[in-house]
Amino acid sequence: MNNAINADNMDFKSWMKQCQALCENDLSHFLPATTTVPGKLHDAMRYAALDGGKRVRPLLVYAAGQLFDAPADLLSRAAAAIEMIHAYSLVHDDMPCMDDDALRRGKPTVHVKYDEATALLVGDALQAQAFLILSEGDVSAAGQAATRLMMLQLLARAAGSVGMCGGQAIDLDSVGVALNREQLEQMHRLKTGALLRAAVLLGAMSGKTLNTDESAALDQYAAAIGLAFQVVDDVLDATADSATLGKTAGKDAADNKPTFVSLMGLDASRQLARQLCHDAHAALQGFGDKAQRLHELADLIVERQA
Repeated sequence: MNNAINADNMDFKSWMKQCQALCENDLSHFLPATTTVPGKLHDAMRYAALDGGKRVRPLLVYAAGQLFDAPADLLSRAAAAIEMIHAYSLVHDDMPCMDDDALRRGKPTVHVKYDEATALLVGDALQAQAFLILSEGDVSAAGQAATRLMMLQLLARAAGSVGMCGGQAIDLDSVGVALNREQLEQMHRLKTGALLRAAVLLGAMSGKTLNTDESAALDQYAAAIGLAFQVVDDVLDATADSATLGKTAGKDAADNKPTFVSLMGLDASRQLARQLCHDAHAALQGFGDKAQRLHELADLIVERQA
């Protein structure tokens, strides 16, 4: 685990693959086994969380933890917890009562593979499991109990009504509504950005209690990449095919949802993503070379093709 996080001499793609493999192993370890009753629910939880996705949020946890030499076990728990929250949100987002999608990460969505009731329970159980694993582990060192409590509070706020769930609520209420740019950005800072911000701060907090300047810089970085992530998502939804995306392409337009592309057009959206990437890099200047992986992840988020 330490090699994946601290391998400064490793190129970015190798580091990313090693961290993704680490996250996959940790998720498999922290999720209940299919042999544990109820087996169907646990099988569906593993189906939803394992074997897929770019693991951007865990990568951000590992990269931010590198800034302050965070301990491997706590980073492992933070990365797995935030990926479980993300996986649960996708399961619920795909259900017929929300976006009603049949494809996710190149395979049938959970409610299609199993059934709607199971999908609902999978999301509920993954959310509970995330907080369970983040609360466990060794807290005997000085200040560790207080740190863990702050991390749990941060994750709860990011996932709740003033974070991801709140953004999703605004999204559902905005179908067919012409939002202005400020309203659109607010929606996505909650729906997408809140969990990405939490990933960065959870990784950093695993290593130390942040001072005001460190917290402000990481907040600026996270705000920039969080919005950039959604802008690029909107561009890809309008330009890529379903096979490339691993989910149904063109669905935002078909569902009459407000997007950056519908508001600004493709060229202006791409320019906005590039500006946000520049802002993210600028926010990290005070961290020097230790922020290399965070710089590389900002580029990955903006340059990705899926």
